[in-house]
Amino acid sequence: MKIAPLMHAFEASGRIDPVLVHTGQHYDEKMNQWFFDELQIPVPDINLEVGSASHAVQTAEIMKRFEPVMLEHKPAAVLVVGDVNSTVACTLVAVKLGVPVIHVEAGLRSNDRSMPEEVNRIVTDALSAQLFVTEPSGVENLVREGVDRAKIHLVGNVMIDTLKTFRKRADESNILEKLGVTSRGYAVLTLHRPSNVDDAAVLGRIMSAVETIQRDMPVVFPVHPRTRANLAKAGTGVDVGSMANLMLIDPLGYVDFLKLTSSAACVLTDSGGIQEETTILGVPCLTVRENTERPVTISDGTNQLVGTETSRILDAYRRAMKSDYSPRQPELWDGRAAERIVDVLVQWLCETKTAATVTAG
Repeated sequence: MKIAPLMHAFEASGRIDPVLVHTGQHYDEKMNQWFFDELQIPVPDINLEVGSASHAVQTAEIMKRFEPVMLEHKPAAVLVVGDVNSTVACTLVAVKLGVPVIHVEAGLRSNDRSMPEEVNRIVTDALSAQLFVTEPSGVENLVREGVDRAKIHLVGNVMIDTLKTFRKRADESNILEKLGVTSRGYAVLTLHRPSNVDDAAVLGRIMSAVETIQRDMPVVFPVHPRTRANLAKAGTGVDVGSMANLMLIDPLGYVDFLKLTSSAACVLTDSGGIQEETTILGVPCLTVRENTERPVTISDGTNQLVGTETSRILDAYRRAMKSDYSPRQPELWDGRAAERIVDVLVQWLCETKTAATVTAG
């Protein structure tokens, strides 16, 4: 969802010739193909096929496989997105080879270094030559950390570029009919963070709240196999099988999932991107975490931080059902972030090339 609008903007500009590298960190073959097909992303020029592993092993394997790509192609710069292991691994390789890094979605901070994503964000931002920021808090964070203001660009959110591009197509999806639910008559649940799904006590508290909510309305839960397996383990204190209105389904493609979230009465999630999407969609979002790196979704959007205690989740759910939410649009979340990024990059690359020529002369 972050790469798609950038690739389209590069092509439209005719000024940047990208080499698309797919690390294979997200390795589910079915979902991988969905996203490339649905979002009309070009076939990657290179696929590193790294697959799943521990943080250390996965990061190291990406670095090992990415370095020969760098040496072969000798790019003018390396652009990375988000906060996953691929982001920091490719950044480290590029910087050690003297190639500048461009970070899209820079500056986000949860101030919780127990999150692997937070560590990835901090390291990547510290090493990047150009930082493209989605919301004002990102600018403030980077300035506070001593980053040169000239490197920081508030451009908007490429995730929202994708949402706005595919909103009409999502409206035509028949996923609600397939699931037998009606618009605003159900909730959506997504859980993937290890702190939520690998700890039986935490998962049990969240699912206890879901047990109550599903008495009010169906709860549609696109569930990862790992999460499904954890739900079946002893220790959660919750019998998922007894929840008649909890619908465990396989993960969905982007278009169907966008339709599902846009038509929901509310969304419960631990995903950062879904916090942003529900803000634009005007759908109440209950984030089952103690912090968020996307505070604009609270100040300007529909998001509530509700933690993982059953009572807090239910209190927030009841407040959300009584509130009248309307779509909001944080600054520059207008579907043109990728265009702004390309404009800045074209100018910067030209200036960098000129400076290199002068220095060499």
